[in-house]
Amino acid sequence: MVDKKEDSNDWKVRLKSIVLSLPEKPGSYQYLDEEGTIIYVGKAKNLKRRVSSYFNKDQNRKTAMLVSKIRDIHYIVVETETDALLLENNLIKKYKPKYNILLKDDKTYPSICITKEPFPRIFKTRHIDLKAGTYFGPYSHEPTLYALLDLMDTLYQPRKCRLPLKKEDIQAGKYKVCLNYHMKKCKGACIGQQSEEDYMKNVEDCKEILKGNVREILKKMRNEMEELAKEMRFEEAQVIKERYDALSHFKAKSEIVQAGNAHMDVFNMETDEHSAYINYLHVVQGSIVQAFTFEYRKRLEESAEELLLMGIVEMRERFQSHAKEIIVPFPIDFPDPSITLTIPQRGDKKNLLNLSGLNVKQYKFDRLKQSEKLNPEQRNVRLMKEIQEQLQLPELPMHIELFDNSNISGTDAVAACVVFKRLKPSKGDYRKYHIKTVTGPDDYASMQEVVRRRYSRLIEEGKEMPDLIITDGGIGQMNCVREVVEDELYLDIPIAGLAKNEKHRTHELLYGFPPNVIGLQPDSELFHLLTRMQDEVHRFAIKFHREKRSRRALHSELDDIPGIGEKTQAQLLKDFKSVKRIKEADVEQLIKSIGKSKGMLVHNYFHKSYEKESL
Repeated sequence: MVDKKEDSNDWKVRLKSIVLSLPEKPGSYQYLDEEGTIIYVGKAKNLKRRVSSYFNKDQNRKTAMLVSKIRDIHYIVVETETDALLLENNLIKKYKPKYNILLKDDKTYPSICITKEPFPRIFKTRHIDLKAGTYFGPYSHEPTLYALLDLMDTLYQPRKCRLPLKKEDIQAGKYKVCLNYHMKKCKGACIGQQSEEDYMKNVEDCKEILKGNVREILKKMRNEMEELAKEMRFEEAQVIKERYDALSHFKAKSEIVQAGNAHMDVFNMETDEHSAYINYLHVVQGSIVQAFTFEYRKRLEESAEELLLMGIVEMRERFQSHAKEIIVPFPIDFPDPSITLTIPQRGDKKNLLNLSGLNVKQYKFDRLKQSEKLNPEQRNVRLMKEIQEQLQLPELPMHIELFDNSNISGTDAVAACVVFKRLKPSKGDYRKYHIKTVTGPDDYASMQEVVRRRYSRLIEEGKEMPDLIITDGGIGQMNCVREVVEDELYLDIPIAGLAKNEKHRTHELLYGFPPNVIGLQPDSELFHLLTRMQDEVHRFAIKFHREKRSRRALHSELDDIPGIGEKTQAQLLKDFKSVKRIKEADVEQLIKSIGKSKGMLVHNYFHKSYEKESL
C-alpha cells in the first residue's frame, strides 16, 4: 500500500523540477489536474518567473486552492508577449478551464450576414456559419442593427428572396418577380432588371457602411453625381443624390466625435465582488459602429488591470478591430508597442470614455436587477452591505430596530419598537409600550424610558441585541438613546438617526458621535428603504396610539368591576339598556340576568359605591 504522504511529496518534487526547467521566455502555461484536465491557462513575459510565483508561500485563498489541484504543467513558448496574450485567449476559449475568468453571455446577440452566393442576401441572424457568409456584429443594441438594415434597404434594395439565382437561369426566364419588386423594395435582379455587376457594387457599399467607412462612400457618391451631371444624365444623378442625402442624414445622427478621431477602440469597466463588467465601443471616422457590453466571472481574485487586458484582447479579436489607438480608464501594461493607449482627461475622447462608462454602469445595474428578481435575498444582502459601508459598521446589520413615540399633548402617550431582520419586517418581534414614568409631552424622556425597558429586558432574558438602532429624529433623539444604551446599560450598539426637514420630510441620515450627515441621494434605493422602515415604525406607533384613545373613549364603569368580562357586560347592557339602570337594579334582577355569583359581584360593587358616596 502506497503512503499518501509519499504520493504528495512525489508530485510536489515533480512540479518543482518542471518549474526549475521552464525557459525564461514569453509563452502560455497550462495547469493540469490529476485526471489530465486543463484547469488553468495563463500567459507570461517570463514563463519561469511567472509560474514560480504560484508556488510561493504568500498566496491568497483562491490561488492556494488552484495550486493544491495542480499535478502537471504544460507550456508553449512564443516570440512576443503579444503572441502570448493571444494564445492565452484562444486556449481559454478552447478548453474553458475551471479557474479562468470566462466571458459570460446570456444569449447569442444578432449579427448582420452578407451571404457568399450570386446576388448576395443581407439579413439579421443569430447563427454564424463562416462558410456561408460574411458577418458583421454582434449587435447588443438591436435598434442599431435594424437602423443599418433599413438604411441599406433604402439605399440599395438588396433582394429578400431565397432563390438560388444563376445567370443562365435568369437569361432563360426561369424566375418571376415577387411582391417586393412591385413595392419597389427590390430591383428585380431575378428577371435581369438589375445586372450582377451593379448588384455587387451595391453589396460592396453595404459592406463599407457596416465597417463604418461612410465618408468614403459619400465621397464616391459625390464624384459619381458630378460625372453623371457632366454627361447630362440628370435622372441617374438624382437617384445617387437621394442616396447621398439619406446616407448623410444617417452619418449626422451617428457621428459623435470630430473627424480627426478616425479609428479607435474605447473600453471602460465596473467591478464587484464576483464579476467584472466591460463596455467596448468601436469608433470609425467619428461614428460608433459597434457597442458591446459583457461580463467576466472572477475566479482567482484577478486585478482590474488583468480583467481589462483580457477584455481588450477578447473584443478586438471578436470584432476584428485593427484600431491603433485604445481609450482606457486607467493604465494597463499592453504588450503590443504598435498600439497607443490613451487615458483622456478632456475633449471628445473623454466624452467617449464617459459614454462607455455610462453604458457599463447601466449594464451592471440591469444585470443586478435581473439577478435580484431571481433571488430577492441577494438584494437585501447588497443593501445591508451598503448600510455597513456607509456607516462603517463593524458587522453586517442583520438585525435593525427602530423606535417612535406617539401622543397628543402628552395624553395617551405610547411608543413602539419595530424590528427588521435581514431588512424584512419581523412582526413577531414588534413591541408596544405605554409610557409610565413621563408626564406631559416629553419625547426625549419617553424615548429613554422605552429604550431602557427594551434593552434591560433583552439583557435580563439573554436575547440577542440589534446590530443597529435607528431613531426617528435628529441629534437630540440620538443623544438621549445613546445616554441609555452606552452610559447606563454599557451596550455597544451603533445608533443612527433619520432627521426631517422643515416640511417634516425625511431628508438625511445621521451617524456617529458627534453625529455627521451621511451623504445619501434622496432618489437612491437605500434612502427609499430607510424611509419605508421609518414609515413602518410610524404606522405601528400611531395605530397603537389610536387603539389606546379608542379604548379610553369607550371605557365604562363596568370595565372596573373585577371578574366581569366583555361577554357579561354585553349581556347586562342587552337586558338593562344602560349602566344607570344596571346600578339601580336589585340583586334578584341581576342574578336573573347573569347568574348568582356575577350578579352578587355587580350588586356589591355598585352598592358599596353608593354607600361610599353617601358618607
